Amino acid sequence: MDKIAALREILEQDPKNAFARYGIAMELAGQGQTAAALAEFDQLLADHPEYTAGYFMAAQTLAKAGRAADARQRLVDGIACARRTGNQHALNEMQSMLDEMVIPE
Repeated sequence: MDKIAALREILEQDPKNAFARYGIAMELAGQGQTAAALAEFDQLLADHPEYTAGYFMAAQTLAKAGRAADARQRLVDGIACARRTGNQHALNEMQSMLDEMVIPE
């Protein structure tokens, strides 16, 4: 059984399992299935708005897809989350990515 199928089995038992949802999103992103990955990140963050890594990885997925403005917004949201949760490491990573982004006009 592949990773995505195994993680989907976990979600069948526990639809709000953050680890499984994040894992599926990451696997899909790694396979280049951007739309499906972003849908999983969106569901993850809807269910778990304090899951800081979800914002960062969604932003990276969006940036890789050429959606800089969307990536920037996800970083802004993620930075706010990192501040709320006291996750200084994630805050620094997302702020660095945000500072390096160039948004086409």
